[in-house]
Amino acid sequence: MTTEIIDFHTHPFYDNESNICAHKEYCNMSINDTTDVFKKLNVTKICGSVVSLRDEPNRNNWDEIKKNNNKALLLKEIYGDFYIPGFHIHPSYPEESIAEINRMDKLGIKLIGELVPYLDGWNDYSSYEFSFLLDEAAKHNMIVSFHTEDNDQVDEMVKNHKDVIFVAAHPGEYTDFMRHVERMKLSENYYLDLSGYGIFRYGMLRHAIDSFGAERILFGSDYPTCNPGMYVGGVLFDKLIKDSEKEKIFSLNAKRLLGL
Repeated sequence: MTTEIIDFHTHPFYDNESNICAHKEYCNMSINDTTDVFKKLNVTKICGSVVSLRDEPNRNNWDEIKKNNNKALLLKEIYGDFYIPGFHIHPSYPEESIAEINRMDKLGIKLIGELVPYLDGWNDYSSYEFSFLLDEAAKHNMIVSFHTEDNDQVDEMVKNHKDVIFVAAHPGEYTDFMRHVERMKLSENYYLDLSGYGIFRYGMLRHAIDSFGAERILFGSDYPTCNPGMYVGGVLFDKLIKDSEKEKIFSLNAKRLLGL
């Protein structure tokens, strides 16, 4: 089977500071290495935000967030159509976040995230402040990709914002994955990307498709934290999955969501 692949969950890097690979002293990756890695896997587009691993992860610092967003825009200039940038917002900076939503909307960028709260000094998906920003995102038809943590908070977020398109990162282990399955019932706008833990558990992907259909599953790797080849193989060589389902997961669902 040969099919186009869109990786919905990456964190591309402009410089060594924003390369979050845990073993980058061995990988020695550059901007050009990223395209080489993905093109060999038949990945035609990558999506996602620039993140920073900080010495003080609980620090609230809008300047750092804005810097990462600007790096994403710079990478877009370098990569062209290969890269669909995601950007960050922060509930402690509502005015700045709304201005950022408006700025990105004017540039035709519709992807928020992947949001990783623990890196940016916040931790409540169900807070009033974040809810306010989600309402603003909905007005602009933004897609909100978020790092899965605290299932109770995520339940509240999805239940209270059924008009927002959410893409949850990481199926997780069994308990977390089953919460995703239940959460699919709360909103038809809830999607799951395959990055991180979960996909290596044989049968998980078949269970997901049987529970809520292949239409709400997106391929994702979490590069450069994770090796994208493992995720391509995890879908491509899964004999429990039909070719038509693999095609939806690899690219068709992302194309529909992103309007490609």
